[in-house]
Amino acid sequence: MLRSIRTLLALGAGLATAGTLVVAAPASAQDEDFTLYAKEVPGEQDDQGEQQAPEVGDSFSFADDLFREKGGKQVGRDGVVCTVVRAGNPMDILCVGTFDLAGGQLTAQVLQTVPLDESAALAEFDAAVTGGTDDYSGASGQIHFSDDGDYQRLDFQLGS
Repeated sequence: MLRSIRTLLALGAGLATAGTLVVAAPASAQDEDFTLYAKEVPGEQDDQGEQQAPEVGDSFSFADDLFREKGGKQVGRDGVVCTVVRAGNPMDILCVGTFDLAGGQLTAQVLQTVPLDESAALAEFDAAVTGGTDDYSGASGQIHFSDDGDYQRLDFQLGS
């Protein structure tokens, strides 16, 4: 069930990657708007035949590779952990992620309502940028997540 939720979220592009950003961070990385595309890194397959509804406290994680353009060279990675905070259909999950980019890391979090019906489309959403390291120290702003084919589009809007 949790794997289905992860797929449903398509957040797999939202908060994760494996690699190092080869694009240099701007001199003022905290006041930058940029777009990345995330593609989920395959994880373990859930071979449980019977799925159970998630309960409060259940959690799952995923990772994404990040790209400046779809099909391009990898420029970063992220890792995300989500925890069910309200059970039911729909349910609420709290997700916290870290984006590893050239020049430092950015952190973000979001409280997301997720329908359990796999045929239901996940709405676009925004996550709050909660901080960063190095060039992104003290970063704030938001990341807008939207589906874009096999990728998740992440529009970063950073402000000081």
